[in-house]
Amino acid sequence: MSARAAAVGGLQTARAGRRLREILILVRRNLLHIAREPMQLSDVTIQPVLFTLLFIFVFGSGIPIPGGSYTDFALGGLLAMNLVTSSTGTAVGLNTDLGTGLIDRLRSLPMWRPSILIARSVTDLLSAAVCAAIVCLTGLAVGWRPDAGPLSVAAGLGVALLFTYSICWVLGCVGLAARNVETAMSIGFLVLFPMAFVSNAMVPTSRMPGWLRTLADWNPVSAVTSACRQLFGNPNPSALLRDWPMQNPVAAALLWSAALLLVSLPLAIVLFRRRTTD
Repeated sequence: MSARAAAVGGLQTARAGRRLREILILVRRNLLHIAREPMQLSDVTIQPVLFTLLFIFVFGSGIPIPGGSYTDFALGGLLAMNLVTSSTGTAVGLNTDLGTGLIDRLRSLPMWRPSILIARSVTDLLSAAVCAAIVCLTGLAVGWRPDAGPLSVAAGLGVALLFTYSICWVLGCVGLAARNVETAMSIGFLVLFPMAFVSNAMVPTSRMPGWLRTLADWNPVSAVTSACRQLFGNPNPSALLRDWPMQNPVAAALLWSAALLLVSLPLAIVLFRRRTTD
């Protein structure tokens, strides 16, 4: 019995290793594709710099922030906003692969089908890490300073990247459901931009109309932004609000990320099967 269990365990380990290799090969393929067309990374390289400079220098002189500077206040919001808005690349990438027939060619190979989706999500997570690094470096260049230890700052970046990973799966569903790239981009824009801007990312929500403030305070982007500010040790006016996500931003951000993954990951697999069924 033990020999049989050992054989089964060895088979499962070999299968897991094969699947991991497939994912890494596809990730490498995606990275090579980006290297050949580097402008695909404009939304995670050029956009973060422009957004950081624009919002800090345009809004910085007109929005007083109690307990600190607007630059320190804005960095957490810029991080969340840039990561969220750049996630449209997931929808575009998957839809493009479907339209060009690449996924049909991959389906002809003896490989684990979900590895295609996982590789795309890992590639986009790596792009998000580049985006986060550029936002932080640009922020440091214009005066942002975290008032927390390295582990706390790393935790803030981790919360933001985890949420971005969950959003990538949501946008993966959009890319699989859309019939063409233009539709995928339009739906992604309609979903992500209101989410990014109807939040506390760039301005405190305390002076918004009541209905809008409630919407903004329960927005997952607001939870991620507040979590980053708290972990970075930066000014966080939302902590004075009574809404549960603003009182517990780290827990709220993690719960939002988990909920989005629990819904979007199996949905993406179902949509992928439907789009690739002969």
